[in-house]
Amino acid sequence: MVAIAATVAYIGLDAVAVDVQCQIAPGMPAFVVVGLPDKAVGESRERVRAALSAIGLALPPKRITVNLSPADLPKEGSHYDLPIALALLGAMGVIDGETLASYVIVGELGLDGRIAGSPGVLLAALHAAERSMGLICPASQGPEAAWAGNVEVIAAPDLVNLLNHLNRTGHIAPPQPAEAEPLRRMADMAQVKGQEVARRALEIAAAGGHNLLMVGPPGAGKSLLAACLPGILPDLTPAEALEVSMVASVAGALEGGKLVRSRPFRSPHHSASMPALVGGGLRVRPGEVSLAHLGVLFLDELPEFQRAVLDSLRQPLEAGVVSVARANAHVTFPARVQLVAAMNPCRCGHLGDAALACSRAPRCAADYQARVSGPLLDRIDLSVEVEAVSAADLVNAAPSESSEAVAARVAAARALQTTRYAGGKARTNAEADGEELDAHATPDEPGKALLAQAAAAMRLSARGYTRVLRVARTIADLAGSETVGRIHIAEALSYRRRAPVN
Repeated sequence: MVAIAATVAYIGLDAVAVDVQCQIAPGMPAFVVVGLPDKAVGESRERVRAALSAIGLALPPKRITVNLSPADLPKEGSHYDLPIALALLGAMGVIDGETLASYVIVGELGLDGRIAGSPGVLLAALHAAERSMGLICPASQGPEAAWAGNVEVIAAPDLVNLLNHLNRTGHIAPPQPAEAEPLRRMADMAQVKGQEVARRALEIAAAGGHNLLMVGPPGAGKSLLAACLPGILPDLTPAEALEVSMVASVAGALEGGKLVRSRPFRSPHHSASMPALVGGGLRVRPGEVSLAHLGVLFLDELPEFQRAVLDSLRQPLEAGVVSVARANAHVTFPARVQLVAAMNPCRCGHLGDAALACSRAPRCAADYQARVSGPLLDRIDLSVEVEAVSAADLVNAAPSESSEAVAARVAAARALQTTRYAGGKARTNAEADGEELDAHATPDEPGKALLAQAAAAMRLSARGYTRVLRVARTIADLAGSETVGRIHIAEALSYRRRAPVN
């Protein structure tokens, strides 16, 4: 007899159907798992054996073969424990096979029969809903699975309770969706003293979803400004919250099954490796750029990152996705992020200050900033110099505008963009391209003349030209203007990066 239990394999943010086939046949006693299992899946034999022993069941003295179909798809993770155990129990006649066939099953088994959580339950629940099947998952992840909507979820704490429920001698109450996590606010823009240019650039970046680079001496407030950005961004829509939560679920970072409501803010250390930043590893997992999807990726001390690591961000920043290619897997993760970078102007950090700058200025600045490649800098829409703030400015500073007031203007600009790009691929001005950009961001005649003159003088690339138009469109939205004028083009050009001078 062959019993079959349904489960999934995770390929990026896709859940691929996998059948766990179990056969008990006469022969020398053995327990074999085939179908390209990794180490964790191969070790499930011992966990399943111990869990069954803990509930008073022994494996039959026969040859037990478990096949994970399709056999040519690599299987990774501990979530295969529970489907293997249930398929085995189905082959032993403990569970009815027809009952088993109507559920997608995920979960890790403990040696005492308890069912532990595993990453990706939300994806498995959405997969089960698409196939009009139920889901069997750990009790700790029931609230997470319940977010999938119209799907029967059996969230079992242990193997005994699950068997009683399936055999109708007990009952497990269906889980309720966990409350969405409360909105997290970081720093408030009222904490920023002075820095009017940087505050304006931050508002433009938030309104249009643009990438931002801040260059300034240590202690000027670059990190504080970056921390203020999530507080002025609009809240995630329900569809966006589901996207972000799916990435967090695959990464095992969805705490308590609570749907993510706040825009992600990721700030990796400059020692981060390429797999940590863009994804990868032996078991391909999303990197920081995917964990920051629809949020902010903050790279402090930008030149201190390895050059190859920084250059790996080129494709995600342009395409909004990251493709991790390996010999045994090709995985795509979403990576529509807003990059915010901060750096000192030079190694000593005091370029422009004759009293503190080193003797190699401005050569040291050129060498230091050359660590960041030109193609990456070309993908940054806004570049601002953050000046040092004196003690007198801090003491006598006038009250600054709060994040709440700035967020209201940003929300109004984002609402215009949502209406403008309804039905298209773009969500914000930063994503507009091709016909959409031509239709909505083409400047008037004085603006065209200024842009043409500046493009020749500044030697803008085609990408740089396009990004100036996008920024100008956002500035016009903040001003409430339907057309892009000369003044908007002029301000957008002022944010293009210039070579360092002393």
